[in-house]
Amino acid sequence: MDYNKLKSIIEGLLFVVGDEGIDIKQLTAILEIDSETIEDLIDDMQGDYKRESRGIQIVQIANTYQLTTLPWQAVYFEKLASSPNNSTLSQAALETLAIIAYKQPITRMDIEEIRGVQSDRALSTLTSKGLIKEVGRMEGVGRPILYGTTKEFLDYFGLRNLKELPPPSELKLEEEEDILLFT
Repeated sequence: MDYNKLKSIIEGLLFVVGDEGIDIKQLTAILEIDSETIEDLIDDMQGDYKRESRGIQIVQIANTYQLTTLPWQAVYFEKLASSPNNSTLSQAALETLAIIAYKQPITRMDIEEIRGVQSDRALSTLTSKGLIKEVGRMEGVGRPILYGTTKEFLDYFGLRNLKELPPPSELKLEEEEDILLFT
């Protein structure tokens, strides 16, 4: 196989495995080539990234290879992560946020019942961006967390208060097998 195609495949594999990384043994099994060739390819890729001043690098950690960003760029990633206005929300996060905005206070289980899918990741994203917060605990078994929107939510959407939300009847909603989808 062409040397550049092999490098492209390795880059894709490194991207897909993320933080877990991938070791030489896995790469040899997937690519069906010897470990020395793979090590040469990775060394060449590391050099390419450095010569081209790329924003990523390949590092070896605990006998696995990973794609990472450059350490000196961390300050920019921190700014991105800490500013909800500078990043977009996924469809799942937007759906979850809409449900919370209109139904608050609401539990994770109630959100998942409406969406029909797990919402842990969306809740985590929205919490980390400061758009929702824990507003209390529901009485009863397990005392589940109740979620509500924050002042940052109002700022993010340019609202003075929750009364400025459009009435639910004006939202484009799709009903699909008892699942309410916000689109």
